[in-house]
Amino acid sequence: MNASLSLSGRRALRALSFAYFVQATGSLAVSGSLVPIAREWAISESQSAWLLALFGITFAIAAPLSQVLFGHLPRRKLVLRGVAIFGGGAFLFSLAPDYGVLAASRIVMGIGASLMGPVLVGLGAELVEEKERGSAIAKVLFGLSLASMVGIPLAAWVASAWGPRALFGAVGAVSLLVALNIRLTVPETGAGARIRLATVGEVLTNTKLLSAFLVVFFIAAGVFATYAFIAPVVRDSFHGTAQDVSLALAVLGVAGILGNLVVARAARHFSAQTLLVAGIGLLMVDMLLMLAAPPHLALLFAALSLWAFATDLLWPTQQRRVVEVAGPWRGIALALTSAFMFCGIGFGSAVAAWVYPRFGYGGLLGLSVVLLALALASLAVSERARRHEKENCAAPCSATRLLS
Repeated sequence: MNASLSLSGRRALRALSFAYFVQATGSLAVSGSLVPIAREWAISESQSAWLLALFGITFAIAAPLSQVLFGHLPRRKLVLRGVAIFGGGAFLFSLAPDYGVLAASRIVMGIGASLMGPVLVGLGAELVEEKERGSAIAKVLFGLSLASMVGIPLAAWVASAWGPRALFGAVGAVSLLVALNIRLTVPETGAGARIRLATVGEVLTNTKLLSAFLVVFFIAAGVFATYAFIAPVVRDSFHGTAQDVSLALAVLGVAGILGNLVVARAARHFSAQTLLVAGIGLLMVDMLLMLAAPPHLALLFAALSLWAFATDLLWPTQQRRVVEVAGPWRGIALALTSAFMFCGIGFGSAVAAWVYPRFGYGGLLGLSVVLLALALASLAVSERARRHEKENCAAPCSATRLLS
């Protein structure tokens, strides 16, 4: 981080990172708690996985719409409203009498997350100079890594020890602390730009940007096609316990921290495309090794370490690349990036809910590899469109007309 950044600026970045931590933990806690949720509400594990998918789909629809309807509002106010709705959804989950209310609570949480998620990254980028934005984005997204290391393993343990109702009640309570922290430490940077629905359509029909969003979508889908069922996989294929599930999630998180720290530095020396190709390739190789390896927990934990390192290279890098290629469309592009990411999470989890009962652990890994290959193909299309656009722009492209 730029040494000239003030103490208040560093506190603001930490507050945004903590908000991302709570959002990520509350959003993804279902993945490590499939078994306790299924037991508490007498549903199948596939139905539990659909709660993760439902959140992702809701976020994917609501994130761009929230930018159209509310993007002109002061950003801090938007984040605070999102945190309040997200926390309310978590409280509703903890009190749900049946599966229908559970599903409704995940929709509410998805709406709340769609209001704050895209804005958190944008606020972090605005606190620093342009050359430091890649590093600042990585620091805000450190909350996602911390959720992997601490939040999601802790959530799995709380759900197993005290039940999922206590878990989501705690998520709601901590959301209140997030709101207070942001109110005290994050300055209001001004209102965002008003985004027209037609602008969203034009951005989505831009080949360079659409293929960039598809990179995000397929990475998220590929990762969560396996990650969403990590608890049943540890139990069924590796004969592990609930404690082993928490340990597997902790291994993912600890190794992911290293990946996030590496990418914060590598962003100054390597292009986003180079880091994306390296991360996707490393993840695909790791999954193929997992597919071939015998079912021993020690080998699984070793493979998960490499998995986490690769994925935490990818999360901030994909957002950095979108910022680089979006130009004056950065605000709506970040919202759409988050939308495609959570839509990918929902899609991967939903397909996995169909694949796992039929094809097991191997089917999940095979599905993940195919989806990651599609991410590489999308990256190639986006880079080709980007080069073509540069070659055909003798003067700076007049994309700013979309914001007029």
